[in-house]
Amino acid sequence: MRLFREKARFAGFAATMLASFSTCAHADEPPVVPLTGGKLLLTCGVSELEGAAGGGLTPWAVIGGYGTAGQLGANVHGTYVHTQDYALGSWGVTVGIANRVELSLARQRFDTRDVGATLGLGENFTFNQNIFGVKVRVLGDAVLDQDTWVPQISAGLQFKHNEQGDIVKAVGAMSNSGTDFYLSATKLLLAQSLLLNGTVRFTKANQFGLLGFGGDRSNAYHAEFESSVAYLLSKSIAIGGEYRMKPDNLSFAREQNVYDAFVAWAPNKHVSLTAAYVALGDIATVRNQRGLYVSLQAGF
Repeated sequence: MRLFREKARFAGFAATMLASFSTCAHADEPPVVPLTGGKLLLTCGVSELEGAAGGGLTPWAVIGGYGTAGQLGANVHGTYVHTQDYALGSWGVTVGIANRVELSLARQRFDTRDVGATLGLGENFTFNQNIFGVKVRVLGDAVLDQDTWVPQISAGLQFKHNEQGDIVKAVGAMSNSGTDFYLSATKLLLAQSLLLNGTVRFTKANQFGLLGFGGDRSNAYHAEFESSVAYLLSKSIAIGGEYRMKPDNLSFAREQNVYDAFVAWAPNKHVSLTAAYVALGDIATVRNQRGLYVSLQAGF
């Protein structure tokens, strides 16, 4: 019996030593960093109408996806806007690399519905536009920099190609392709549950590029201001509004600034739903277009 107790005591001592050795070995190893998912919920924004991470109408300085430094993030989105006389669908993909670089692709389909016949294009005539975007975080971190007023700042571009080149040129556009350049500053105030964003965009686009670029009134780049404010009601629900200025290059159809009021719901980091009321002003001679904006995003 005594021999049995001694063996048991030795076995327990050996198990303790092995456990201690294992703990020390693991402590010396670098921590395992997950490949994605390091950001806080909703801090990567949603998919903007042209594919970039931000609000519904304007890009923010944040990088798309939930990846932090050393991680990847990505999402796909589908957006639908319905006004009294027009409809716009947009879908695409956004990839964020190391919370530093964002790449995006989006395709837009603008349906003229009954107005198409009035304009001599045919009922339900559609304009299709492809958009390739790049965004680079220049300085700051919207989440980590809570002890300073310095915002996160990013620079980006969006190359747009309208497939209906002959038509947009016939109504006065100088080109069916163009590139927007922008600089965004985003400040997240976690203690106040508030996000503020300002963007300056240099553009020639008519109606976001859906009616081409440049026109008989102007073919120069214009600096246009865009802004967003969002308030977190909870960790998964945000409300806010946006305002976006636009150039007015075409004589046949005056163009106005646009705004929205939105609510975004993200039950987890893999899916979000955004709904908004949008006011788009006059579009292709049809006045005062207002309606509903809905966008679904899925990713990581």
